[in-house]
Amino acid sequence: MVTLYMLAKEQLSKQFHYDWGLRALKSVLVMAGSLKRAALDMPEDVVLMRALRDMNSPKFVFEDVPLFLGLLTDLFPGLKCPRLGYPDFNKACNNVLKEGSFVIIEWQKDKIVQLYETMMTRHTTMIVGPTGGGKSVVLNSLCNTQTSMGLPTKLTVINAKMIPVSELYGELDPGT
Repeated sequence: MVTLYMLAKEQLSKQFHYDWGLRALKSVLVMAGSLKRAALDMPEDVVLMRALRDMNSPKFVFEDVPLFLGLLTDLFPGLKCPRLGYPDFNKACNNVLKEGSFVIIEWQKDKIVQLYETMMTRHTTMIVGPTGGGKSVVLNSLCNTQTSMGLPTKLTVINAKMIPVSELYGELDPGT
């Protein structure tokens, strides 16, 4: 893990939202632990590779995805690691996209699944991207998919420019 993160930090593009520190390592370890508990017969190298791939892929810009996957292949040679499937979620997602009259694009469906996985392992998430890049479609589709599956989902949209940074993120008061 440490070697992968050092190589990624050196070779991938410099993005403000990339995190190669302890917080990222902890998230990967939490996901690896839950994967291992779910599939006790899965070899540990497959568990680690899956956790590293699934926890990091959603945050990469398009150009960095093949570079990161190449690093994974170099560090885990000959290891095949298929993505986890969510058949009920995928079916509900397809229905939501059809009801919304959206053209179903596989990479966008994959982004919805990645956001779903991210929300299961992290307590906060930020969606970034260019105007017209599909951020709202991904977020609203995830909310509608979860609602259609009977999962309680609440979405509150705020304008971050209206709120002072100290109120939005909190602040450290050295006196208290």
